[in-house]
Amino acid sequence: MSKKSLSEISCQDDYDPNSMPVSQARDFIRDYLTPITETETLPLKLVLGRILAGDIVSPCNVPNHNNSAMDGYAFHSHDAAANSLEIIGTAFAGKPFDGVVKTGECVRIMTGAVIPSGTDTVVMQERVLTENNRISMTEVPKPGANVRLAGEDLKQGETVLPQGRSLRPSDIGLIASLGIGEVTVYRKLRVAFFSTGDELISIGQPLQEGQVYDSNRYTLHSMLSKVNLDILDMGVVPDDPQRLEQALIDASRQADVVITSGGVSVGEADFMKLLLEKLGQVVFWKIAMKPGRPLAYGKVGNAHYFGLPGNPVSVMVTFYQFVRDALLYIMGQQNLQPQPLLQVICTEDIRKLPGRTEFQRGILYTDEKGTWRVRPTGNQGSGILRSMSEANCFIVLDDDTGNLPAGTKVQVQVMEGIL
Repeated sequence: MSKKSLSEISCQDDYDPNSMPVSQARDFIRDYLTPITETETLPLKLVLGRILAGDIVSPCNVPNHNNSAMDGYAFHSHDAAANSLEIIGTAFAGKPFDGVVKTGECVRIMTGAVIPSGTDTVVMQERVLTENNRISMTEVPKPGANVRLAGEDLKQGETVLPQGRSLRPSDIGLIASLGIGEVTVYRKLRVAFFSTGDELISIGQPLQEGQVYDSNRYTLHSMLSKVNLDILDMGVVPDDPQRLEQALIDASRQADVVITSGGVSVGEADFMKLLLEKLGQVVFWKIAMKPGRPLAYGKVGNAHYFGLPGNPVSVMVTFYQFVRDALLYIMGQQNLQPQPLLQVICTEDIRKLPGRTEFQRGILYTDEKGTWRVRPTGNQGSGILRSMSEANCFIVLDDDTGNLPAGTKVQVQVMEGIL
């Protein structure tokens, strides 16, 4: 597909909606995303999950001195052939041996202690015999054995963590090991969302005939909470043109990203499409996927916009397959990798029509032999929210796949880590 600017795209553009592949939709969205640039500097304890706005460069060698990797005895390798060595002192971590080790001498040394002057090798304490303040080696180590050299882990001036990295607990510890107490990160992304539909009511109100509780706002809020951003829940907006327009305007003024659920399917109220065309540049698609076929993407004002389907499972699937990575990219995260797909035998028949990608909900488990297996959760309808609650993975079936018999290997995308 040739690239077009969003200003050249309208809701009426025909993208052959019955054949828009999932991968093509992902690429299209990525082409038009604009990462935020504003930054803030925060104490190290407050940056877990935030995105680095600049490289972390090591201000020193790590380790900053040659040190012992074992408890043992430090000596010079040219003394390896000696029958015995005299113990002249002890080196502790944080308390170096003060002196120079000469020929025929050694120093008792603890893990992490500075290698004493005049030594270059450490013999493990399990490889020596001690008697009358002397050692004899039962197994002679190679020169330089059991010594960690200064800068072996990190060299001064070396890039430790790159700009655009989402900081993990191990990264926080690594930065702390360099003596760095503050980190510059991109500011938090602001995301506003609301549900649309006259049939939706909030929890706590009695259901009338034809009404349903709005579960989408709760699932969206939970999914957004795991992405580490600022969330604005704007509630339920009825199918009223004026109220929808005002909600879209308010959301786009307050947030970097606006997400709606409902109102993007063919046959739904035309005024939603007209409003989005009036307020920005939005493309309505039908993607060749199930669940979650309808999806809208573009801009409302200066905010990125994602219009998700109204069915509860479709909301979750489209969020995980399109919106989540888009949010991370806008937040400044670079080098995003696709979720790994595992090859696992499915223990039950799968029903599927060729021509679209399906994300069936599955249960990944180990059998009595410890081998990984997967089975569908049962009813795969887009309104069956229970199927998402029971599932711990997606069974990903590509466009060309049709019905599959039990015992077939399938691709599985584990939910843990993206949920």
